[in-house]
Amino acid sequence: MIFIAIVLGCIIGALIGINAPIIPYTYSGYLAIAIIAALDSVFGGIASTLKKNFDLKIFVSGFFGNAILSILLTYLGQRLNVDIYLAAIVVFVGRMFNNLAIIRRYYLEKFVKYRKIQKEKIVEYEGKNQSENAQKKEIKK
Repeated sequence: MIFIAIVLGCIIGALIGINAPIIPYTYSGYLAIAIIAALDSVFGGIASTLKKNFDLKIFVSGFFGNAILSILLTYLGQRLNVDIYLAAIVVFVGRMFNNLAIIRRYYLEKFVKYRKIQKEKIVEYEGKNQSENAQKKEIKK
């Protein structure tokens, strides 16, 4: 089900990207900060899925809420002639790195456990072979 949603979202995004007009330079700052905020929400969603506490309502509200808040901060900063959006970038990128670290640790621990199990299986298999060889030698005597 999730795979179908991802594929459908990619197709819709590609079609919109092909048919959408080019975004004017005046709005590119707004779009950039909104994309960073959305990516922060996506990484947070992945991290919460790995922690097994994902909630779709929280994800969707955070996705759109963060994007809208960051756009409003950028607009306010332009009106006041102050780069307020830099604070939002620092916060969102910091959270992205934190969530990426959680994701990395999860998969690294999973990989280490997998390697440990594989090594135990090899040791167990070699132990069986040695005992079988010892039994064969005893039979030959």
